Amino acid sequence: MLPTTSVNARSQGNGTLSSGDAARHTAGAKRYKYIRRLFHFRHMDFEFAVWQMLYLFTSPQRVYRNFHYRKQTKDQWARDDPAFLVLLSIWLCVSTLGFGFVLDRGFFQTLKLLLWVVFVDCVGVGLLIATIMWFVSNKYMVRHQGKDYEVEWGYAFDVHLNAFFPLLVILHFVQLFFINYVIRSWFLGYIVGNTFWLVAIGYYIYITFLGYSTLPVLKNTVILLYPFAPLVLLYVLSLALGWNFTDMLCTFYKYRVN
Repeated sequence: MLPTTSVNARSQGNGTLSSGDAARHTAGAKRYKYIRRLFHFRHMDFEFAVWQMLYLFTSPQRVYRNFHYRKQTKDQWARDDPAFLVLLSIWLCVSTLGFGFVLDRGFFQTLKLLLWVVFVDCVGVGLLIATIMWFVSNKYMVRHQGKDYEVEWGYAFDVHLNAFFPLLVILHFVQLFFINYVIRSWFLGYIVGNTFWLVAIGYYIYITFLGYSTLPVLKNTVILLYPFAPLVLLYVLSLALGWNFTDMLCTFYKYRVN
């Protein structure tokens, strides 16, 4: 059993944190602690990070249950251990090298593709999505306005990373074994490829919904499931019009690295 009252035990008699504890729980202090641990691999719990990655596919609710425990024990929703981010970066590197090999790109072209995927597809898009979700949730979805009802930006970024990992594995790893068939085949090819996209983006939407619905300070989180309707509609439309999303992605990557 995990302890659930360690934060409260440090509280003063009036229920507020002491000045020393409050300083340790500021956003800047949490950010400094997280960045500092990036350079101390021995302090990272990679086994637990692997556990989270596996359960993001099989039972993502259990992953967010752990976020709830962290809030109770460490007074923060966001991860304080960068092990998940490190393993995700390794996955990005490995899968992108596989993409470069399948697309028959040279060493420097594959390196450019890797930089694009890491700093644009993952980090850049992740920062943008996390910031938008952080703003929208704090502006329109909190039950009451106030410091105690704020969504942490770090948690919003963690939700993106959680949702991005299954999408990465499906589109950048599993799909690699079918990619030549998907690109070169006609009808069956883009059915298979577009179905990969449907499942991957569906995972992203659902895990994002779970991340925000876990927060007791938010309301109306069911609206985060609404994108499923246009996603299915786009999928059906793509099959009717013969759009091949995988072929479009490969063409885009080839354009970016040439």
